[in-house]
Amino acid sequence: MAEYIYLLSKDAVIIKPPKKSSMLLRMVVLMFAMTFGVYICTICRQQISSLSKVTIKNIQVIDEPSNTADHSVFHVPKLHYPNPESFSREECVDNPVRYFAIVSTQRSGSGWFETLLNSHVNVSSNGEIFSVLDRRRNVSAIVETLDRVYNLDWFSSASKNECSAAVGFKWMLNQGVMEHHEEVVEYLNRRGVSLIFLFRRNLLRRMVSLLANSYDKYAKLLNGTHKSHVHTTEEAETLSQFKPIVNSTLLISDLRQAEILVAKALGYYNTTRHMVVYYEDLVKDGKKLEEVQEFLRLPVMELRSRQVKIHKGPLSELIKNWEDVNKTLYGTEYENYLRVDY
Repeated sequence: MAEYIYLLSKDAVIIKPPKKSSMLLRMVVLMFAMTFGVYICTICRQQISSLSKVTIKNIQVIDEPSNTADHSVFHVPKLHYPNPESFSREECVDNPVRYFAIVSTQRSGSGWFETLLNSHVNVSSNGEIFSVLDRRRNVSAIVETLDRVYNLDWFSSASKNECSAAVGFKWMLNQGVMEHHEEVVEYLNRRGVSLIFLFRRNLLRRMVSLLANSYDKYAKLLNGTHKSHVHTTEEAETLSQFKPIVNSTLLISDLRQAEILVAKALGYYNTTRHMVVYYEDLVKDGKKLEEVQEFLRLPVMELRSRQVKIHKGPLSELIKNWEDVNKTLYGTEYENYLRVDY
């Protein structure tokens, strides 16, 4: 583009650049400044975003432990060398012992599960020790009982005494473990006790078992004797002939309360070293028992139980008012309980 030339006089000449060239230059400079500014802002936002993510993640890990966290991955069970007052461990005095407790609810398969554990040559699980009210009357009584168990001074038919590699017991949620959870958590963590939570997925089946067992306490169907667990198919068939009537009016409310109880227990004991096991998984998957043994750091063995399952088959054959129960649960969040699950 040609420049404009002004002749002012004979000896003076002024050359003035065109206005359009000046505007173009200004636009180029402005575009460059804007592009550079956007680039700087983008970099800053990325750095701030990354810092925020790290901060939030750290807070979650420290302040809000997950209910589904696998504590067995992060904590190795403590080794203990008990010095019992009632006997000498003799040649096994230098063999370490690990402490555990099976936390469960009635009719969730805990009796069967405990017999499986006790078939291990190195395990002593001493039964439902807090079924006796006096042992759980207050925190002091609970701690005193726990100390006896973990010092190997508690004797039962399952005690292997000198050479136990793991010692524990069964603890039902209605036996003080919920009421005194803060003190119990402190004790368990201080003593290095591992918890095995055992529950049933199908709470309707558990309800059937509860009702049938409650009825047999008075009816005593086995020749005038009440048995919560049986060891022959004949005994199982006799007990399974009774079909309980389920209160369909309160059914959903009862199932929801059972769910809430389990959720509370897992929340209370979230900071302990624990694992959660479901009865149905144990029945269907033999590898689950290996996982339990590995959790307790035991040599893996094949575990056996003499107990025989009482209530088998579809629930429609076990509940007297099946039509009412089916109608109540159909289309609800508990509909899946109506199906055969193993």
